[in-house]
Amino acid sequence: MRKGAATREAIVGRALQQAVSVGLEGLSLGPLADSLELSKSGLFAHFKSKETLQLAVLEEAIERFRRRIIEPSLAEPRGRARMEALVSRWFDWMDGEPDMRGCIFAVSAQEYDDRPGVIRDRLVASQAEWHETLARAAADLPKAGKAPPDYCRQLVFELVGISLAFQQQAKLFHAPNARARADEAVARLLDDAEEAL
Repeated sequence: MRKGAATREAIVGRALQQAVSVGLEGLSLGPLADSLELSKSGLFAHFKSKETLQLAVLEEAIERFRRRIIEPSLAEPRGRARMEALVSRWFDWMDGEPDMRGCIFAVSAQEYDDRPGVIRDRLVASQAEWHETLARAAADLPKAGKAPPDYCRQLVFELVGISLAFQQQAKLFHAPNARARADEAVARLLDDAEEAL
């Protein structure tokens, strides 16, 4: 890897770590440059604007999520095993990866829920793709055959609700049983789904 590409990768990685705590809007180019021992102008040589950096950070998070959660989970057999893998890895991600202590998507959803622009558009698209992945996995849950699309969308809605409750209990309340409660709620939902139709 060339030095310029390596520097750009280091900037995006550090910015992603920071954005999990302060949000994409909270990224400050001066402290980011200092943390990487770069000049502010050196950082601007790679990213001409804060928005360009924010978008690069979001794209990096989307790519990491695909590699760490989606790809290995889709290698599991269709049905409950695949859905459990997707949800378990998703909750691990929300709990915090070794190099990222939280979920950038949850943080960004609060920042950009009513803020128009390219970052919101990309965030919405990425989350819609994730929900579609979950819905496709949900279709294979019932033992009696394929679940209809509306059933799958409802199941995804409920899974997202569980994930938000888990995020709040784990991060805001520091509840030691947050993951166990989330896992129990998911298990009940999947038990019902297997018997649907």
